[in-house]
Amino acid sequence: AETMRIAEKGAEYGMRPKLHANELAISGGVQAGVKCGALSVDHLERTSWEEIQALLSGGCATIPTFLPGSSFFLGLPFGNARGFIAAGLPVALASDWNPGSSPSGDMRFVMALGCIRLKLTPTEALIATTLNSAYAMGCGDIAGSVTPGKAANLIITLALPSLTMIPYQYNSPFISKVILGGRSEF
Repeated sequence: AETMRIAEKGAEYGMRPKLHANELAISGGVQAGVKCGALSVDHLERTSWEEIQALLSGGCATIPTFLPGSSFFLGLPFGNARGFIAAGLPVALASDWNPGSSPSGDMRFVMALGCIRLKLTPTEALIATTLNSAYAMGCGDIAGSVTPGKAANLIITLALPSLTMIPYQYNSPFISKVILGGRSEF
C-alpha cells in the first residue's frame, strides 16, 4: 500500500516508477509494479508463477529485470529468467552497480552470468542487456538497438568468430571502437 501511494504521487508529477522488488522475498512488489505501470520491476531473484502472471496481465508494459551481479556477489538465487522467457515475457539484465551488493558495472560480466547462471542463450543475453534494458529505462524508442532514428551509440568489436565469444570471454579485450552520438570516441 505504501509503495502504491508513492507511485501514485510520483505519477502526479509525470514520473514512472522502477520498483526494487523480490530481492529477498516474494513481496508483492511485482504486482504493485504492474498495477502502477512501472517501467520495470528489478531484483527478481525470488518469484513464482504469480509474478509471471501479473506481468503477462500487464501486457509487457513493465519489464522484468534480473540483476545477476547482485546474486553473484551476495550469494542469492539467480532467478527464473528462463520461466519468464518461456511465458513470452521480455527480460532485461542490469548490473545493479553499487558498492554494497554488486561492485561491478561490467555488462559483459552481467551477460556472461545471464548465460551461465540464468541459462540464457547468448542472443537472449545480448537482447536483455541492450534492447530490453533500454525499454526498462524508458528509452527504448531512442536506444538499445541499431535502428534508423535511434541514437548511434554502439561498440565495434574486433573480429569475433561468433556472438558466443562475448559472454564466453567476458574479460578479454575485444572493443575496437566506441561510437557515441554517431561520432567515434575511442
